[in-house]
Amino acid sequence: HRRLSIVDLSPEGHQPMASATGRYVTVFNGEIYNFERVRRELVASGRAPAFRGHSDTEVMLAAFEAWGVAGAIPRFIGMFAIAIWDRSERTLTLVRDRLGVKPLFYGSTVEGTFAFGSELTPLTLSPGFERHVEPSAVGALLRLGRIPAPHSIYRGVSKVVPGTYVVLRGPRAQATVHTYWSPHAIAVDGLTHPLDVSHGDAEEALLELLRDSVELRMIADVPLGGFLSGGIDSSLVVALMQERSTRPVRTFSIGFHEAAYDEAPHAAAVARHLRTDHTELYVSPQDALDVVPRLATMYDEPFADSSQIPTFLVSELARRSVTVALSGDGGDELFAGYRQYLSAPRLARLASTPRMLREVAAAGLSLAARRAPLALLGRARRVFPQRVRSRLTEWNLQRAIAILSRDTAAQIYGDIGVHWHRPEMVVPAARAIAATDDLGEKASFLRTMMYSDL
Repeated sequence: HRRLSIVDLSPEGHQPMASATGRYVTVFNGEIYNFERVRRELVASGRAPAFRGHSDTEVMLAAFEAWGVAGAIPRFIGMFAIAIWDRSERTLTLVRDRLGVKPLFYGSTVEGTFAFGSELTPLTLSPGFERHVEPSAVGALLRLGRIPAPHSIYRGVSKVVPGTYVVLRGPRAQATVHTYWSPHAIAVDGLTHPLDVSHGDAEEALLELLRDSVELRMIADVPLGGFLSGGIDSSLVVALMQERSTRPVRTFSIGFHEAAYDEAPHAAAVARHLRTDHTELYVSPQDALDVVPRLATMYDEPFADSSQIPTFLVSELARRSVTVALSGDGGDELFAGYRQYLSAPRLARLASTPRMLREVAAAGLSLAARRAPLALLGRARRVFPQRVRSRLTEWNLQRAIAILSRDTAAQIYGDIGVHWHRPEMVVPAARAIAATDDLGEKASFLRTMMYSDL
């Protein structure tokens, strides 16, 4: 185990760590943000041991002693990959946080060794590990730009699915998966039982949730700052940080000399308004290209989101001054911030068109595309306005054919954002991996899009 110390930097916070009775032993990557509240609950219930230090790891172990692993996990707010060995039951439990912020891999080698880690590379160093690439994972990468859990790039290695824990009861036993938090169940419950509150009450409740969320994440024994892009999400997070802080918050942003990509002036304006201690770094195209050879060692398996490059650059910049940085991820999915959500009404009309009509249109387009794709595109370009013509490529034609053939809102939206519609043409052994499930008829197309992106 290699620790990034955030809370309790003393040896009392080091890992592996055993619980007070010695029953549970853990290695743990991440942070339990509400550990002080859990500690108070343990004390109030009379189940608190004599704590040696003040780390979240020690509180987590005490919670396992008090409520068992299954009873403790839902109480934790945080981002985490946790491994717990129960000496009494001789079971290994692997836990991943609700949205999968922290990765967690596991698998068995040909020699029968069960290996796990919060990074994939250490598993490849296990005796008997064979680096066989999983064709279906490559297909998912081509189609989605990522490899969704529980799949991984290597055959025989799985990711713990977000919001679940995996239990292994012996070296030859089958690992069992248990769900402790389900975004699907949460979303369906929200559709079935919508909140009956006024707009103003909702605003107040949201502000209190955001304040509490930011405050919990500012508990640290190391220097702390925030990433600032100038957008709504990061600006709001930093504003709430500054509201709580007695000194200027350290903020960081990356700038580009190309005006079309440069958000630094917006970030600087927010920093001036909030009076933060702001640092910005302008990078060149070569600076970005120099990161590319290092990406494989950072991400363990292929990942095709270009934002990984500026994310690394701003992290590298911030690490010179702070150990922890808050960011504004997740707001677009929760509050419909992405530009593609504006197309929801049009997509809803498409989804409501009788399937037979869509199938006929798809068959006609497919036949024309096979026989004379350039002629078909030429005619289409003459029909559509100028702003649409540039998007009428053979690639988008294939996308339209795929979309017309789909049954549900989730399938239609899933085909809009894919990079490669038929990865089996490139990787013949690839089996289709579903990107998401459907929320059902009660969900609007917009909510289906937001749920899929979450």
